[in-house]
Amino acid sequence: MSALRIDLNADLGETTAGNPVADDAAMLEMVSSANVATGFHAGDAHSIAQTVRAAAERGVVIGAHVGYNDIAGFGRRFIEYQPEELADEVTYQIGALDALARAAGTKVAYVKPHGAMYNAIVHHEAQAKAVVDGVKAFGDIPLMLLPGGVAVDIAEKNGLTVIREAFADRNYNPDGTLVSRTLDYAVLETPEEVTARVLQVAETGSVTAYDGTRLDVDAQSICTHGDSQGAVDMLRNVVATLKDKGIDVRSFI
Repeated sequence: MSALRIDLNADLGETTAGNPVADDAAMLEMVSSANVATGFHAGDAHSIAQTVRAAAERGVVIGAHVGYNDIAGFGRRFIEYQPEELADEVTYQIGALDALARAAGTKVAYVKPHGAMYNAIVHHEAQAKAVVDGVKAFGDIPLMLLPGGVAVDIAEKNGLTVIREAFADRNYNPDGTLVSRTLDYAVLETPEEVTARVLQVAETGSVTAYDGTRLDVDAQSICTHGDSQGAVDMLRNVVATLKDKGIDVRSFI
């Protein structure tokens, strides 16, 4: 990772029951990669297509934000799956989003698991392998993952490029996993905290856990959640600070 370049990504296209959960247009003015919902945890064909077209117009790289088939729980509840079923659902989600992307003159360039799936495959070997199998069935495209989990090893052993990711607005446990959203300190809520985290990742390749432990993540991309309170203003502060520091916001692709 270069100290002069970092990718900023955001989870977008997550319209639920007709109501957007983020200001996609504003976020797309600032991020370099968009993790676009595929309809399983959020989004519908029309709203997803709108986000894809907006991303294409701005030259933002599109990733498939695949998740559990759980709209009611926004994909944040763990679900047991037969591995073959999970792999097929991953392939299906990537393919559906890629069809909308190609209609907009672009394509799906990477995959990022969402929510409970993302956290599960840090340690759940069977599901990690199923997700990797689902991605490879579509093609050898990069997979964005939390550093240090079993999914990273499985993906790389199967020939996939892994994009290691850090989070601008989530607290970390000392073992490198994310603090559960059920806890009140799971999310960083002030612009100062979020900007400091992004700078730490971009300049040192590390994050600091909630107990002060420093964790080496060497992340190529940083996630900024569009549905957090004040997300747009926070990201504007981040982008302005990166510019002042001479750090370019550019996709890893």
